[in-house]
Amino acid sequence: MHDSPNPDSDVLIIGGGHNGLVCAGYLAAAGLSVTVLERRAVVGGAAVTEEFHPGFRNSVAAYTVSLLHPKVIADLELARHGLRIVERPLSNFLPTEDGRYLKVGPGRTRESLAAFSARDADRLSAFDASLETQADLIRSLLLERPPNMTDRGWRAALPELLRALRLGRSVGRLNRNQRQELLRLFACSAGDYLDDWFESDPIKAVLGFDGIVGHYASPYSPGSAYVLLHHCFGEVNGRKGVWGHAIGGMGAITQAMAASARSRGVTIHVNAPVSRVLTKRGHVVGVATESGREFRASAVVSNLNPKLLFTRLVDDDDIPADFRTRMAQWRCGSGTFRMNVALSELPDFSCLPGTAPAEHHGAGIILAPSLRYMEQAYFDARTHGWSRQPVVEMLIPSTLDPSLAPEGQHVASLFCQHVAPELPDGSSWDTHRDSVADLMIDTVTRYAPNFRRSVIGRQALTPLDLERTFGLIGGDIFHGKLSLDQMYSARPTLGFADHRTPIAGLYQCGSGTHPGGGVTGAPGHNAAREILKDRRLRMK
Repeated sequence: MHDSPNPDSDVLIIGGGHNGLVCAGYLAAAGLSVTVLERRAVVGGAAVTEEFHPGFRNSVAAYTVSLLHPKVIADLELARHGLRIVERPLSNFLPTEDGRYLKVGPGRTRESLAAFSARDADRLSAFDASLETQADLIRSLLLERPPNMTDRGWRAALPELLRALRLGRSVGRLNRNQRQELLRLFACSAGDYLDDWFESDPIKAVLGFDGIVGHYASPYSPGSAYVLLHHCFGEVNGRKGVWGHAIGGMGAITQAMAASARSRGVTIHVNAPVSRVLTKRGHVVGVATESGREFRASAVVSNLNPKLLFTRLVDDDDIPADFRTRMAQWRCGSGTFRMNVALSELPDFSCLPGTAPAEHHGAGIILAPSLRYMEQAYFDARTHGWSRQPVVEMLIPSTLDPSLAPEGQHVASLFCQHVAPELPDGSSWDTHRDSVADLMIDTVTRYAPNFRRSVIGRQALTPLDLERTFGLIGGDIFHGKLSLDQMYSARPTLGFADHRTPIAGLYQCGSGTHPGGGVTGAPGHNAAREILKDRRLRMK
């Protein structure tokens, strides 16, 4: 317990990742004094651009744009603060093992798919329309607080019941077939869902990748269909379902957010890791940093993984036993191995030869020929620690943004699945980093024979590295698995889906709250709304 002198700020935010910066910007716009404390030397969390090899910069963790909410972009005036996003020339490119390829993009997929299956090409428009209907429903819920379970009597329960009824009306606008599809997307596997729609492996692999990305599971694991849907609600420059690149990398997004926040009076401290949340008689009063400095505020907002906050920064005595148990059980682990690669030339794919820049070089390049391949990769990782035939998505952002590499050279992002968050034999990821990185390079080289010799520098980040560097427990890019028991009203737990916590004045704004992971800005936006609502009630 700690005394509470006059606060240094109205609000302290732990973590200068994108949601923390979004929350800070909205709170400052409402007239509050806000201080952000960031552990690293640069703000941005996992959405940063850094030099990883002399002369080569890349988005070293989060690596592509689509889910960033347009309201956040507009409200924080990110374009005025330097943000520019360009669309990929193709959404995806998948080379096949038999020397063919599939190109996916608006107006492009059907023709390419017809080479594999005329039936699938004919079904594509119905599939797209069905999925877009469900994506629109999710979009409508992103900035809405979920109904919150409460045991504080009918006065507290009634507003939550009304909120649930509003949700029911949204679902009620779907017809019966659409509701059935929604149920299937929330409950079944991505593999089963896609098998019901399509017969050819390439289209199922391209779509199914979104069901396993950042999700340590087989594409046939129940619930993975929602992970696929979660990646479909984005847009770029007003075009739904499109993926893009922020000029300057993902760090350009968070630097624009930081500039917006500072223009509104927010104070940002870097190299300021928080070690404890300070409380007095059940109410937060501030935080202490590892250097021993204490910052005081009437409200504290955490942008951290909930497990990290409540198992490392909050005293056990400050939270109820059942809540403490829930946080200890909070499931994390993405199965992600992240690489950044400096290249002397572009990949020369066997199925589409040439090192001159072409549209497929600007796509999300998926190296996994089938759902069964992805499933085996998961089984392999569970038993061996990593897949001997891994799943790799490669982006080459320098084809869209020459500022990232020296002239004539390139940078590539490799987002590799599946690896075990913790190795089954108990060994450290530090022991296996280089050998697994070699495997990932070899996997790309199977499809583009010049790839290995074109690599002039690389950075490899294991799940352990992602946790150490960015606070992503088990390498979890979502701050907690997107499973039915960790979503919506249960994110992070029933009774606390409103960004509040058992400690008065302590809030959460990170991806461990609704609507979950991805560079969306929605949790930061939603948390700021609830904080301002509480402040208005206290001032009445």
